[in-house]
Amino acid sequence: MLLETYQTKGLLTVTLVNGQTSDAGVYAYRGDLVLKEGTLREGSTTDRRPPEALLIHSALIVENDKIKFINGLLPTLDLLPVFVEKYKADIAKDCIALIYVENIGKGMQVELEGVTYILIPFKQGLVWNELLEELYIEKSELKNQSAEDKVAIAYAAAKSYKTKSPLVTFAEAEENTIVVVKEAAVGAI
Repeated sequence: MLLETYQTKGLLTVTLVNGQTSDAGVYAYRGDLVLKEGTLREGSTTDRRPPEALLIHSALIVENDKIKFINGLLPTLDLLPVFVEKYKADIAKDCIALIYVENIGKGMQVELEGVTYILIPFKQGLVWNELLEELYIEKSELKNQSAEDKVAIAYAAAKSYKTKSPLVTFAEAEENTIVVVKEAAVGAI
């Protein structure tokens, strides 16, 4: 099973959901997906430092050991090819990919390795809540559903999702990146 393989390799972290949906052979995952592993600690062959890059708050649907749905947040657009290179063998050709990116100013679509990635600007909030809003999923639709089936509901809604964002080359997408300025957070005084 693909998710078990990822778990064994240490590619899943901050896991919220990892199990089978109501449909036999269909698995859901929510959590962070490692894009770049941390370096090995000195003298160790297994102990790694924290990951260097993540697909944050990702949601995946895996069927027949192929990723059919992927959602998550990339801090920078240049991590998209890193994701594609690392996971391309596991991504279904008909995968639905809705990726939030912090450093883009407008929505776009790019095709990499035969899969179209819908890129959505991300300002702030929770990725899961933003996805539900983007797909027009009401909280009442999720009520009394298992955590795994909630991801399956998002996947089902994503199948009919249409974007007006233009399809551009990755080079054109890189030209539309912006500088992200984060406000400093202040703790208790």
